[in-house]
Amino acid sequence: MYYERAIAQTVLNVSETFPVLLVTGPRQVGKTTLLEKLAAPDRKRVSLDNPTLRSLARTDPELFLQRYSPPVMIDEVQYAPELFPYIKIIVDRRKTPGDFWLTGSQMFRMMKSVTESLAGRVGIIPMQGLSCAETDGRYPGEFTVDPASLAERTRTARPMGVTQVFERIFKGSMPRLYEADGINRDLFFESYIDTYITRDIRDLGQVADESAFLTFLRVTAARTATNVNYDTLANETGVSAPTAKKWLSVLVSCGIVTLIEPFSNNALKRVIKAPRMYFSDTGLCSHLMGWGSASVLENSAMSGAFFETWVVGEIYKSYLNAGKRPPLYFYRDSNKKEIDLILWQNGKVNPVEIKKGSAPHDAVKNFSVLDPIAEEPETDAFGASHLKTEIGTGAVVCMASDLIPIDRKNWYVPAWII
Repeated sequence: MYYERAIAQTVLNVSETFPVLLVTGPRQVGKTTLLEKLAAPDRKRVSLDNPTLRSLARTDPELFLQRYSPPVMIDEVQYAPELFPYIKIIVDRRKTPGDFWLTGSQMFRMMKSVTESLAGRVGIIPMQGLSCAETDGRYPGEFTVDPASLAERTRTARPMGVTQVFERIFKGSMPRLYEADGINRDLFFESYIDTYITRDIRDLGQVADESAFLTFLRVTAARTATNVNYDTLANETGVSAPTAKKWLSVLVSCGIVTLIEPFSNNALKRVIKAPRMYFSDTGLCSHLMGWGSASVLENSAMSGAFFETWVVGEIYKSYLNAGKRPPLYFYRDSNKKEIDLILWQNGKVNPVEIKKGSAPHDAVKNFSVLDPIAEEPETDAFGASHLKTEIGTGAVVCMASDLIPIDRKNWYVPAWII
């Protein structure tokens, strides 16, 4: 079964604007399938997973592009960075939007070649797995805390209980797991990990000890929804802190881990500056942790962290699918006061707390730490003052049965509408 993807219109828009379209993201999130669905019949299709074609692309890129001339879709283009200078020559000559559709799962390797050869000629679209809305056939756009928008979502979303939500969290977002009943989830993820380590990580040349890297992957999974601490990651893995930092950057560049940066404002003091990390796919994360079922995960000590990871991931994907950079941040200070998520755009911040309960008590108590930003103008790096930042509507994403006001400015938001 194929699920229509919310990002499809973004792909078409970018293809109509740039001569080169590059869709990036982890393996198995549906990049190739999406482009094949959108491609016109005259577009040639070739995958560099094929070793013969990969060798041709690397040793004689000019001949390769004569054989696979535009319009063309080249899958896993990171295997032949030698193609990029020749693609540049072709697009500069033809000046035709959408000539080249490229996919790649290793941004770590690709970006240097892309920025050197195709700057100004390529539109890059990061892609993640299926969203909960997509599996329900809904396309509500990017998540906002506007009450009218939230109310519209409640009219189209399918209500879910906590058990159903954790079944979704346990399953994850890989399209393959939703294509048919009876697919063995554990075998799928074991194969995914083997392929990821042997094909991608080894090819990147950033990992000398694959066994230690697998341990690092499991340690990172166990620390989803926590602030990045390279010393802790290193100590728990048995590697140095610089190695832990390098390996985490590989996971981020390959789309396995997402980093959310801390919210910064000159009116706020004692703010922790380390980013917060989330596994991009909760199914893979739970598999690495060894959870045997959704019910075991739901009742585990990490259920809150997984719930937060899932909510952040769904909101993050909603912006990627709309072709927008996710305006997501978080807050934590040295007094251990936290706000799980802050949406910051157009001079307004919307605080969001994420709780597994149905009506968590005092969930908005830390929102007041943001009050100083509405009282003091923001100052840029040159000392110039700007308008005060507005504090907008707040939300507590939880297992509420409906969209319910907490007070005049904050709402309980059911997790199943995000």
